[in-house]
Amino acid sequence: MTEQKSWIKDLVVYQIYPRSFYDSNGDGIGDLPGILQKLDYLEELGINALWLSPVYRSPNDDNGYDISGYQEIMEEFGTMEDWDRLRDACRQKGIRVIMDLVVNHSSDEHPWFIESRSSRDNPKSDYYIWRDPVDGHEPNNWASAFGGSAWEYVPGRGQYYFHYFSKKQPDLNWACQELRDEVIGMMNWWVDKGVEGFRVDAISYLDKPLDFPDSALPPRPDGYSFPDCLICRPGTHAYIREMNRRVFAPRNILTVGEVAAPTVEELGNYVKTDREEFDMAIPFVLPKTEIDTWSPKRLKKDIEETYQAMKEDGWWARFFSNHDKPRQVSLYGDDGEYWEVSAKFLAMFLHSLPGTPYVYQGEEIGMTNVKLPSIEDYDDPSTRDQYQQYLLSGMTLEAALAQAQLESRDNARTPMQWDNSETGGFTSGTPWLKTNPNTREINVETQRRDSHSVYQCYRKLIALRKESPALSRGDLVFLETGQEDLFALTRSTAEETLLVFHNFSRQEHEIPAALLDGAGEVLLSSYDREGGYRGPVLRPYESVIFRK
Repeated sequence: MTEQKSWIKDLVVYQIYPRSFYDSNGDGIGDLPGILQKLDYLEELGINALWLSPVYRSPNDDNGYDISGYQEIMEEFGTMEDWDRLRDACRQKGIRVIMDLVVNHSSDEHPWFIESRSSRDNPKSDYYIWRDPVDGHEPNNWASAFGGSAWEYVPGRGQYYFHYFSKKQPDLNWACQELRDEVIGMMNWWVDKGVEGFRVDAISYLDKPLDFPDSALPPRPDGYSFPDCLICRPGTHAYIREMNRRVFAPRNILTVGEVAAPTVEELGNYVKTDREEFDMAIPFVLPKTEIDTWSPKRLKKDIEETYQAMKEDGWWARFFSNHDKPRQVSLYGDDGEYWEVSAKFLAMFLHSLPGTPYVYQGEEIGMTNVKLPSIEDYDDPSTRDQYQQYLLSGMTLEAALAQAQLESRDNARTPMQWDNSETGGFTSGTPWLKTNPNTREINVETQRRDSHSVYQCYRKLIALRKESPALSRGDLVFLETGQEDLFALTRSTAEETLLVFHNFSRQEHEIPAALLDGAGEVLLSSYDREGGYRGPVLRPYESVIFRK
């Protein structure tokens, strides 16, 4: 990261999933005027950057990640004038607006695709990836991420188009210079309108192998195999560098890539300064993979490896939650007996690490996963696909639903819980997705009045980060505790040193006496409701931050 971009290190980014944030007109769908009405709340929380999940025109096959008009606003969300008003209000409050941008694929209802599918001779024919049938069927055995084949036949062209995601999301052909010019022109148009950053979705898949070989991976129950040669190809990096050269670098904006990087080295290839690509990356991991493989030990290893790899040249996006993941307190913490302390613990853990912290809507009040009673209650296409795959693999209806509930992206997409009413204060109508019933206990209104709530913990953390050079920019050193679930670390600059302990478990753990040497003022504790830190034996999910 260049010195010109050092302002990025002082950001705390809040991600809004507009459909679920706040509905201003009673139609059951969150919207831009709703975000504007809640801007004082975000200012009170202390964030200084706002990441908007897609608000572009879209038929909503994948909740806005299928864009049919890049320079238009989805009618359900409002108008471009509403977006302008939100931008102006954010500027007045010192909040930067970051747009989520999807350029690996578009909607099949985008005018580019409508033209492309019409004829092989159309000027936009090559904006998408078309291949002839092979022996009367798909060009290869690749599976779509949302189920079935990654190829869809169009009789009018006599060809298949490629779609790594839904068949309503055809992949753009980045090998086409005219297509790249269109995308880059659109990005510059948004920067001219006042956007101060982009989070670029699914960026690892831009470059495709032109011969489209069969995948050697085992087939899914539906007979298709996930691609084994699609991510992090050299051409993808070349396309990102072109974006950087023509948009990012000249405009001094924040750039974040959502990447599927199999190694720390590959992750670094997206963010190191001499690569001239992104300022930081958000690694994508399938929810099932994360649920099945995560542990405190592995988490610490990943943090240490990425820190060592990029501490001299790179930066980190720090997050536990986003719109694609289960709720963090349900996945990493304990959403039962230790709900409140583990929600605070996770916040303190994340914000004690170097990098730019990301807060996903609702995590600041400890929102949890939800178990909707039927697969029909789920909106997420990947959840419905996984449910079908589980049934094909032989699971019972009950077991398939339970597993789909655990992994569903809809866990993160239930409406924001503003108060204890039936719809959580999200809408005066019927919400597009069912509200979590625990809004009666977990909601903004209750927690704003409670000085020891999860919400107040986030406010204190964000304020501390702004005050503390060690927390925002300091070096990280892990200290050996001899216990896998007990983390000890220091964050230090020339001005100050912070000493931090985290008990990542449901059991008590004692801090070795030698590590407490020099521990001074307690700045924050996850057990503030219970009187705060009370000695070297840390209670379940206890975090404490000392100033040395």
